[in-house]
This record gives sequence, C-alpha cells and structure tokens, in this order.
Amino acid sequence: MNSILQIENVSKSYGDRLLFSGVTLGVNEGDKIGLIAKNGTGKSTLMKIISGVESADDGNIVLRNGIRVGYLEQVTEMDPDTVVIDTFIGDDSERSAVIKDYERAMVANDLASITALTSKMDALGLWDYENNFKQVLSKLKIDDCYQRVGELSGGQLKRVALAKAIIDAPDLLLLDEPTNHLDVEVIEWLEDYLSRSRMTLLMVTHDRYFLDRVCNKIVEIDNGSIYEYSGNYSYYLEKRQERIEAENAEAARAKNLLRTELEWIRRQPQARGSKARYRINAFHELEKRAQNVRIERDVELDVKASYIGSKIFEAHGVCKRFGDKVILDNFNYTFARYEKLGIVGNNGAGKSTFIKCLLGLLPVDSGYFEVGETVRFGYYSQEGIEFDDTKKVIDAVREIAEYVKFDEKTSYTASQFLQLFLFTPADQQKFISKLSGGEKRRLYLATVLMRKPNFLILDEPTNDLDIKTLEVLENYIAGFKGCVITVSHDRFFMDRIVDHLFVFEGEGVIRDFPGNYSDYRAVKEDEKRVEAAKQKEATKPHAASQPRQNKPNKMTFKERKEFEALDSEITQLTAEKEALDDLFNSGEVIADVAAKSSRYDEVCRLLNEKEMRWLELSEKE
Repeated sequence: MNSILQIENVSKSYGDRLLFSGVTLGVNEGDKIGLIAKNGTGKSTLMKIISGVESADDGNIVLRNGIRVGYLEQVTEMDPDTVVIDTFIGDDSERSAVIKDYERAMVANDLASITALTSKMDALGLWDYENNFKQVLSKLKIDDCYQRVGELSGGQLKRVALAKAIIDAPDLLLLDEPTNHLDVEVIEWLEDYLSRSRMTLLMVTHDRYFLDRVCNKIVEIDNGSIYEYSGNYSYYLEKRQERIEAENAEAARAKNLLRTELEWIRRQPQARGSKARYRINAFHELEKRAQNVRIERDVELDVKASYIGSKIFEAHGVCKRFGDKVILDNFNYTFARYEKLGIVGNNGAGKSTFIKCLLGLLPVDSGYFEVGETVRFGYYSQEGIEFDDTKKVIDAVREIAEYVKFDEKTSYTASQFLQLFLFTPADQQKFISKLSGGEKRRLYLATVLMRKPNFLILDEPTNDLDIKTLEVLENYIAGFKGCVITVSHDRFFMDRIVDHLFVFEGEGVIRDFPGNYSDYRAVKEDEKRVEAAKQKEATKPHAASQPRQNKPNKMTFKERKEFEALDSEITQLTAEKEALDDLFNSGEVIADVAAKSSRYDEVCRLLNEKEMRWLELSEKE
C-alpha cells in the first residue's frame, strides 16, 4: 500500500505536562482511521501538529510530495465580517475568482456575465469542482452563500467549516469532532459521503455509530503507547479487551516468576557481585513487567439523586413562537416519575427553546408549566460552560460547595468529589485555561451533579467527552433514580438511555414516539418506502380508469421515434455505468471522485427512467 503520511517519534508537552511521547504511526492511501484516547491526552494537539497548525517538540511529520490536506478543527474560528462563500474559496488565484464571479452572476441572473464566465470555467476545467461545490453545500444545508459569518448559529458555523474542509476533495482529510453541532440528517449524509469517498481520513470523534460505519482502522493512544486495530469500532472493542486481558495475564506470570528470581537474588547476598550479570538485568526487566497490571481509571459517577415525588411537571396549553416561527402550539403533557425522554429534530426546530421554557429561562406566550415541589433540576447545556479561566479547578468547585453530602453515609470534600471525575490532586491545582475541551466538560458535569439534582436536563452532553466517560455517563443515567430529558445528536447515546422520544417536526408539531432512536429511524425508513410505493402506484395508469377501446393502442409516429432512440440511449448509459463501476472498484486514486460519484447517481437515475419508458412503449409495440 502507498504511504501518504508518516508520524515518526513525535512528542509534545506544555510546560511540565507531557501529552504524548514517541508517537509513531503510518497512514496509507485509502485508510479511514479513527483516533481514540481519553480527554486531555492530546488527540486535538496531534491533529494540529499533522496539519501544521502547531509544531512538535521532537520527531517528524512526513507527508508524501503533492498531498493536499483538508483540516476541520474542533473549535471553529472564522472572521465574523467575511461572507460564507469567501470561507470556502480563497482570493489567491484566478480559479477562485472565476468561481466566485460565476456564483454571483448565477444569483443575480446576469446572463451576459454567465455566458462570459462559462467560457472561463471551461478553459480552467472548473465544472467538476463546481458540481462538487453545489452538492456539498446542498447536503450541508448551506442556503445563503452571501450571509455574514458573524450571523451564523453554532450549527451553521460547523457546517460551513466542514464544507471548507471537504469541498476540494483533499487527498488527506483530518476531522476533529466532525459531528458536534450537526443534526442527525447531516451526520448520516456525512457518514455515507465519507464511506464512499476515496479520500484518506484521520479523525477524532466520540460518535460510536460514526466510527463503526466509516472507519476501517482504529488507532488508540493509551498510556503513552500507540495500538492499531484493522477494523471498525466494534472490532476494536473486542480486540482491545483481548489485549488488556493478555497484558494482565503476562503481568501475573511475571509476578509469579519474580518471586522465584527474588529468592535467588536474596539467597547469596555476599556473592551478589559474582552472580550472572544477564540474570540480574533480566530480574530488573521482570520487575517492570510485573508492575504492568492494567488498572482502568474511569470517572466514578456514584452520585445519588435527591428524593423526587410523584408529581414531576405538567404542561398546560403551552405556546411559544418567534415571529412567524412556531415552536410550541398548545402543547400538553404530563411527565411521569423516572421517565427518560430523548428529544430529536433538525437544528432550529426548537428543542433547546422547549427546555429553556420548562426551566423558566424563557417566557412562554401562553399556557404554563406546573413543576412539582420536590423537583430539583440539574441543567447541562452548551452555553453553561462559563468558567473563569484564571481560576484553579479546585477553586471553581469550592465556590459552589466545600462539602458535598448526599445522605447520612455519603459525603465528599470538594477535592474528593473532583477525584471521582478523574481530577487528581495535582490536576486540581491547574488553571482552567490549561484544560482541554473534554476536561472542561468533565468539570462542568461535576459542578452540575454536585448540586444533587433529581431531574437531569442534558443539552448535547456528549460533545467533546471521550468515549470512556460517555460509557460511564450512560450507565449512570440508566440507573439514575430520577428523571432525565436529553437533547442529543449522538445516536448511540440516545439508544442506550431513553424510553421514548419527542420528535420536533417543525411548526409546533411534536410527535411522541415510543422507542429509542434506532427504532424511530427504522419506522421512518418504512414510512419512506410506503410513501414511495404510493407515489409510484399513483403514476401508473389503472385499467379500470381507462376507457375500453376496441382497437389496440398503437404507437404514434413521435413515440416510434422515441422508442428507437431509447435502445441507443440505454446502451450508452449502461456502458457508462459499467465503466464507472470498474473505475470505483479499481483501487486507483480518483482526483474528481465527488463529480464521478454525482454522475454515477445521475446515470443510474436516467437508466432507470429510460428502461421504464422503454417497457411502457414496448407494450404498445
């Protein structure tokens, strides 16, 4: 296989904090690699080093000559005064200027400019790029290319940054948490796009379904070492457990052998200088192996909820709108004790607004929420992470409480409570500005739970958390003796924890679905198939509705000409489809793969239409 990237003995530290050391990894053409590690171990930093945004302390990053790299950073930063189209297409080339002028002329319907620019597009061979450009923008729901970046929401900004990374179809694509802030429809399109693409991919994500469906290799950074697994996420989980069990078994064997060697070392202390030097060296090596017992340190969410009564909340005729946009329309619901509800819907459908109305953070237009007296909300939101970066971790927690008491038997000091969330005494003395994005979210989760809520409201809780912390959070919520509402685009997370869904369909319509997210998607697919079948049936002529004719229905002259032309057209389209099939299966690098893929879909559609038309006309023949 052709190597396009070599990472050789790369190390990085910030002050006295070592992120990783001696990282060595090869990336081959066509690899789709998921990079997995705990928060704070340097995943995002390694991506920045590979992209050239940061430099390594030691080691080398070697890219094959001519390789084009696309990079999506975890945190998107763009000039708020630029317009969207300028973020995709730079101003540094004739190619960029022609594409932007052509787009502007199309928007303005300036026929004279369109004609002149069409010739330039032909001369520069920009149509493949233009087709890919249009396809990506359409699928990512970027409708206004001339909107100012400063006017975009977080989800829109993420989609623009993602479009910028993939629109040029780079040879190597680096993605750091690509699914954050994206709605499920866009995530599923991105899954399909990356799975079919010939781009080489290296990505960091907590989305386990995404990892499973896109990646053919998993790379784990664990205790400073690199482990590679040739398979998807499910394969990685299986083989990782086997590796840990093998390491522990080896450590146990080394421990037993160490006892024998220790006796040998001690038996003749006066002759130690004459003992075989190789055996003494082997003894010290054995000591290291015996100490290599694997102890998994995970977040310990053994945090009890306070008592919650039988009355939770009731919604009575709640209405909420922003101008002409309806969020809630005469909404009524009685929430049950220990209920675990998931909320899904496209970005902008009103999911977060619903939660803020329930919490009283936003006023409703009419109606009201009646909340039970024993309910104690714990709200984890995207906007809630507002720590003072100049403070230390321990000081931020002590401002809330010096002691956390859950019952007569369970209480913690602020420091002890932080250790449940993997903040060691040394970590607690760090300034918050030094924490990674995932560590800040872990700290935020600690500050929410230390208030002993019995009703958790989680708005996108999975963003930037590492997979191990997510698994612990899922297990905690599954056994939580209280109520839960969660808004999340993480399909795996929703499948694990919710009993039913509120589906926000827009215009105030909220559908109560009895099942988890995978159940909902299966029903949606069935509905699409039934609707497609109905539409197909509706387009067919029905014998009962046709007037009975004594004479056979003969072809017209025009239909005869069409029928004769169809044979040739079907032959040409079939040949083109077969050629594209051969190209996609060849394993060759395809520079304009997006355009070829788009053309393949178009050829399949045309071929299907023309074959159906041929069958209709052949019945007349």
